Amino acid sequence: MPYLIVVSLIWGFSFIIIKGWLVSLDSGFVSFVRLLLSFLVFVPFMRTAGIRLRDGLQLAFIGGVQFGIMYVAYIAAYQYLPAHTIVLMTTTTPLFVTIFNGVYGKRLHKAFLLAALMAVAGGAVIRYPDQSLSVSLYGVVLIQVSNAAFAFGQIAYKRWMASMPDLRDKNVFGIMYAGAVVVAGLFSLAATDYGRLTVSPLQWLFLLYLGIIASGICFFLWNFGARKVNDGVLAVMNNMKIPVGVVLSLLILKEATDYARLLIGCLLLASALWVNKKMVTG
Repeated sequence: MPYLIVVSLIWGFSFIIIKGWLVSLDSGFVSFVRLLLSFLVFVPFMRTAGIRLRDGLQLAFIGGVQFGIMYVAYIAAYQYLPAHTIVLMTTTTPLFVTIFNGVYGKRLHKAFLLAALMAVAGGAVIRYPDQSLSVSLYGVVLIQVSNAAFAFGQIAYKRWMASMPDLRDKNVFGIMYAGAVVVAGLFSLAATDYGRLTVSPLQWLFLLYLGIIASGICFFLWNFGARKVNDGVLAVMNNMKIPVGVVLSLLILKEATDYARLLIGCLLLASALWVNKKMVTG
């Protein structure tokens, strides 16, 4: 779980960077650059010896879904929903983690489901907007596709690596990013107006940080850490970045929040972890 905690802290800080300095850039371009940099980070570690073409394509497919489709759907949702609504709707990711775990295991674990529901409730309490919700059905579908894609990738990668005990994570993760780059690249080519694109030196610096650290290293650590915990803990940790992001927004951007709601949401997330441990181990 330490890997998941560290990544949650870094991702919480990444929200601040995106909101503060990158909102003017085309989001398709940002996604493509982040994933391309992530791929380049892991190229030196890639080892394809011993991996059959079918298995390699399967891993690239998992990466294309978890990172590529996740980004594409998430970005497209901004055309139909306000940002605060999107943040609220990302809280369903733990449920998708639990569902895919049940599908792969052919059994829906009650403890995992309860922990996931508590995590969803905790995330919703923290992020439920003070503004009235403006909901487009198409936007709702897109953001849930994004959540499902990220959840699917986590569970699928765990199962794929479990079937390949002789392989090391760092040697195959570049294949995941290769699939993601293809998906994000095709989307960016179709949606980004490169003729009008202007990126400042400071924005390039932040893109390098997001691509190498927040995406490249952190997605690797997240999937690596996901293999070390049960799927109930994994479901809950998918919403842990929400209180981290809120706290950092308060400290760095001086944003306002409902402290009582923040405390209740954090307690629900902590309780979800406790329930998962109690019901699974004893």
